[in-house]
Amino acid sequence: MTDQASRATGQCHCGAIRYSMPTAVEHHALCHCSDCRRHAGAPLVGWALVGQDTLEVSGTPKVYASSEHGRRHFCGDCGTGLFYTNDAVFPGQIDVQTATLDDPDLIPAQVQIQTAERIGWMARLDAIPAFERYPG
Repeated sequence: MTDQASRATGQCHCGAIRYSMPTAVEHHALCHCSDCRRHAGAPLVGWALVGQDTLEVSGTPKVYASSEHGRRHFCGDCGTGLFYTNDAVFPGQIDVQTATLDDPDLIPAQVQIQTAERIGWMARLDAIPAFERYPG
């Protein structure tokens, strides 16, 4: 087992499923594909890829076959998407949704993928007003 200092923790919204993963990841990609967007209900999803044997999970996620080889793992109580596996594309590895990390800044994003499917306005986020909290 790796040093706990080099690990990150996370959980689903309700806390029924918790996990620990290494901070050294294969990659951390922000995915814009319509499949990820529809499953998450978000304009993009951050994924950090690690070996399945390095992910420690407490609780039992439900698994949904979202495609021929793709499997999406989520909390059956609150619905939070947590993990993605695809043995045809990356056998023995698992993608972790990085927005579910307790400290998402521990693993910086490295690349955007599937930008051909990106929502148009996502390419111009820096051009619209931003507020640190909900505007009054």
